Order: sequence, then C-alpha cells, then structure tokens
Amino acid sequence: MTSPFPSRKKPKFLQLFFFSFIVLLLASTSAILGAMTALLAPEKFDFTEPESNILDGLWQHRFKYSLSRPVNILVLGIDGNPNISSASPDLFKGRSDTVLFVHFQPQDKSVSLLSIPRDTQVQIPGYGTGKINEANYWGGPKLAKEVIQNILNKVEVNRYIRVSSGAFRELVNFLGGVEVYIPQPMSYQDKTQQLKIDLAPGWQTINGEQADQFVRFRGDGYGDLGRVQRQQALMEAILVRLKDPRVLPRVPEIIRIMQKYIDTNLNFEEILTLVNFGLNLEPQNFKMVMLPGRSSSEDSNSSYWLIDERGRDRVMYQYFRLDSTGYTLKSAYEPSAYETLSKDLKIAIQNVSSHPKSAEKMLNFLSDKGFNQVYLAPIESTQQLKTQIIVQGGDLGAAKLMQKTLGLGELKSSSTGEIGSDLTIRVGEDWLK
Repeated sequence: MTSPFPSRKKPKFLQLFFFSFIVLLLASTSAILGAMTALLAPEKFDFTEPESNILDGLWQHRFKYSLSRPVNILVLGIDGNPNISSASPDLFKGRSDTVLFVHFQPQDKSVSLLSIPRDTQVQIPGYGTGKINEANYWGGPKLAKEVIQNILNKVEVNRYIRVSSGAFRELVNFLGGVEVYIPQPMSYQDKTQQLKIDLAPGWQTINGEQADQFVRFRGDGYGDLGRVQRQQALMEAILVRLKDPRVLPRVPEIIRIMQKYIDTNLNFEEILTLVNFGLNLEPQNFKMVMLPGRSSSEDSNSSYWLIDERGRDRVMYQYFRLDSTGYTLKSAYEPSAYETLSKDLKIAIQNVSSHPKSAEKMLNFLSDKGFNQVYLAPIESTQQLKTQIIVQGGDLGAAKLMQKTLGLGELKSSSTGEIGSDLTIRVGEDWLK
C-alpha cells in the first residue's frame, strides 16, 4: 500500500506533538487550505534543540505544512488499568473503549469520523470471533489496523493513534470543564475497574473525572449506542471550549501535559500537516457517523454489535467516498440520486424554540406528508434560531431530501440525536416564521 506520508524515522519525542492534532480536529473552525499541492512543504528544523523550544518553534511554523492527498487514521481510546503506571509500556496494551476511523479529505476540505462500537463482532486473525475492542489487547495497533481494514472493505489505514484513558480527563480539567446535557440520573459502580459513576440530570459543567464517568456510563439500556452518542456529545462540548481564542496559544502547553497519554506512528511533519488542516476546517465539513448495525439477541452467549453490511457500504461511500470491494450500487447511495423519502423513516421531533407547540406542528406537517413513524422526543436544551436535521442513522441522502421537504434546516452529521431514530429534527425559531 502507498502512504500519503513520506517514510521517516520518528524521533522518540515526536509523539508529544500528536495531541495538537486531536485538539485541532475537534476545534476546526475556519476556511480550508488550497487542495492538491505538494503533501509537505516544510522548512527543516534543528531537532537538536531542547524539546520545549522545538514544540514552540514548530507551532509557530505550522502554516508551512499542507495536505494534498486523503489520509486515514485509526484512533483507539485505551481502557486503562488503574494499577498500571503512566510510565509503563503496558499503558497502551488494554482493550479499546473507543474506536474511531478518521478520514481527512483535502479534495472537498472535510474530516469524516466513523465511530465503531467497541462490541462490534469481528474476526480477529489468530484468535477467531471476538469484539473489536479486543484486537489491540491481543496484537496492538498492527492487529487492530488489520481488523479495521477487513471490516471496512479493505480500506487503507495510513497511521494510528492510541490514547490512554487519562487523556480526556486531564484535557477537560485543563479547559476548566465542559458543558453537557445529562438526560437522566447516572448511577453505576464497577468494582473490577474501580469505576463509580454518580451524575445528576440536566445541563451542567463537568470536570475531567465526571466527563470520564459520562462517557463510560453503562446503565441506560442503550449499550454501545448510548456510549457512542455520549462520546460524540463530549467531543462537541470540547469543541465549544476550544473555540475560545484564549485557548489556541496554549496548545504547546497542552501537548506537554498530554504527552504521557499518547502513542502514535505519526511524525512531526505529518502531525503539523494535520494540525494545519484542522485549524482551517469549516464546522459543517466535520462529520461524525456511527457504523450501522444492530445489537445481537439477548439470549446470545455474548452481546455483540452486528454490522449492517449494506448500511456500512452506504456510510463508507457517502461520508468517505470509499468504494466497497465488488460494490456496484454506489449510485443508489449518492445523496443527489434520492428522489423520494421512505414513509417508514423513524423521525424524532424535538422542540428547541420558544414556541411550546412547534414540535407538534412539525409532527402534524410530516404526518400530513404521509410519514407514519414520526414522534415527539423530549429534550431540555437552549433555544436555537435554526432548525437542525440530525443524521442520526447516518443516511445523508435521506437527510438532504428531508431538508428539501421542509424547505429549511441545517444538516448535522452526528449521532447525537434521539437514539433509535433515523433522523432527529430539532425545531428552531425559523420553523414558524
């Protein structure tokens, strides 16, 4: 396989700089770089300088780096063992609580993020049937990469990043907390992992430990669906904090703090290229989607997330522009090719306007159009001027046609809507104008 990055030996300390990529991936806000120039056009730096000077110097010169070809990165959030020291080589050996496939596409200036439920059933070479979160435990990033490539139709994974469980706790604390909506009381205890969760419902600013509890909660009955939704909600909350212009100059400081939590085979130039790409990304070009599938039956020996192969092919094409092996129906998944919406779409309606009857009026409007699975879903949220169409089920084509049906609505590519819906419509002030 050819790599979009030139091969270079990675100095030992280079992994420190990775975290800026994650930060800026989440913080992407402005206009994008020009496409299709040389992949890297860096000015060479003196790597014999003290590491702190190197970080500051490279941060100042990051704009010399640009991306010209698509890049695919596997991100693994490792479920840490509280008894393992942060300096131990076993810190990254655990199971992966979070599995993300991230695609950087300079051609349309976008970043697409696929959340893969940790209980996804896979074949692990040498170990048989298992869950995807076991691959890193048995064979590290090399085996995890092989498994990901197999389930995503032989897609190429160019680089990997492993993040130990303390990373987001410390980042959230560094940012002074983040604001999230907690939909229900969260109370849960797991003595084997020394995990105790106790969070009250409603909007609140949570610290790093509470953010970890929020993501890892298991008692809502939604399993991996709920976990992925909370992961994405936390990423959005971090994004809001990172938009603060006072935070950006502190990125080198964040990197120094976070270095012990990161393992990656990205080198300096590659990281700076991705940092610069992320810095200039428009918010609407950052898309999140979950791997389509369903939970296995409750009478199974082990609970799995079973991949919906047709849904996977649709997502890989619509979000990542990646063809499946032997995939001949891609034109059917082109958002522009949709002519009619299925009347059986599960459509959740949530009111985020100041008008108490807005959601009901939206429900009646869609029911009159023939949609037979439209329902109200309560939400406690701040008011929004614009209606949002959340692509909860990952079908961009259906979402775009719904936008046309309504004559308004901002598309939001994430799994942060009502669990179980295909589309979640959050009705804003513009609906009644």
